[in-house]
Amino acid sequence: MATPTKTRRKKAKRTLQKGMLHVQATFNNTIISVTDEAGNVVAWKSSGSVGFKGSRKSTPYAAQIATEKVLEKAKDFGLNKVEVIVKGIGSGRDSAIRALLASGIETTSIRDVTGMPHNGCRPRKARRV
Repeated sequence: MATPTKTRRKKAKRTLQKGMLHVQATFNNTIISVTDEAGNVVAWKSSGSVGFKGSRKSTPYAAQIATEKVLEKAKDFGLNKVEVIVKGIGSGRDSAIRALLASGIETTSIRDVTGMPHNGCRPRKARRV
């Protein structure tokens, strides 16, 4: 009696021409995600996953490197048009957009969706430096 062999189906290579680039910039890290138009994540990188640790994760340079790496990955999928959505008030947001513009991918729009409280939760105490 011969044992049945399993046949593996090769995963179809996903392609997308238009996508969305989400930049979440916090005080401690910057997370860059590339999604398709439905919102499914195709590629992502963060300043920490690129190799920066501690306080260097929150620098603009770390956000720039993370953006370049994630755009390299996204170009493999055929991405050439992108809509940018920026969230947060960290220092990496501007340098992430600059790295995107330098990459040669066409940018259709840039939106800022940073949350603003309408007198909701009490803010944390003021930092004394």
